[in-house]
Amino acid sequence: MDIAELIQTVAIYALPVLFAITVHEAAHGYAARRLGDNTAFMLGRITLNPVKHIDPIGTIAMPLLLYFATSGAFLFGYAKPVPVNFSHLRNPKRDMIWVALAGPASNFAQAIAWALALVLMAAFGVDEVFFIKMAQAGILVNLVMWAFNLFPLPPLDGGRILVGLLPWKQAQWLARVEPWGFFLVMGLVIAGVVGTIWLRPLMSAGYAVINALISPLIALIR
Repeated sequence: MDIAELIQTVAIYALPVLFAITVHEAAHGYAARRLGDNTAFMLGRITLNPVKHIDPIGTIAMPLLLYFATSGAFLFGYAKPVPVNFSHLRNPKRDMIWVALAGPASNFAQAIAWALALVLMAAFGVDEVFFIKMAQAGILVNLVMWAFNLFPLPPLDGGRILVGLLPWKQAQWLARVEPWGFFLVMGLVIAGVVGTIWLRPLMSAGYAVINALISPLIALIR
């Protein structure tokens, strides 16, 4: 792996990744506070300060190691989860859905924002490759986080949403998977199942929705 190429890639992706994980985790905490749980607020986790959300292993070491090991073909990382005491929520089973959904929703909103930035740069004649690639990276990173976190297996957000939606008996069964959920998800990722049946279709749909949303602006600019 060429060191100059690595430095350039890190520089392009650094800001989009930091925003993506920071806003994602802060959104969980903010939603939890609005719905009755102040745990994240009292621990100072409802903040846009990335230092509060960065995990040295999951956010820095693991993605870099995987980037080198796979020549950039596979990347994975995680931030410090925002602590939520679901029993403090006003309606734990229902409100769990909104708290879990807040993170992926924030990523989709950021993907739209990066897409708008890309369109506005084109409108104002900004042709600096670095900024264009950063905006493209912002769309990609946030759509990956949005789609991956919606995978319906705890401890991912999609798993918690599903727990909130299922009847009590089925919800309790699924919730028991959480201690091993991370390893199950990683196994499915390595086997290519998550990418094939979940990430690619969902991301294609995400790109289509974003394109539909910004098309009127593109037409107006032209």
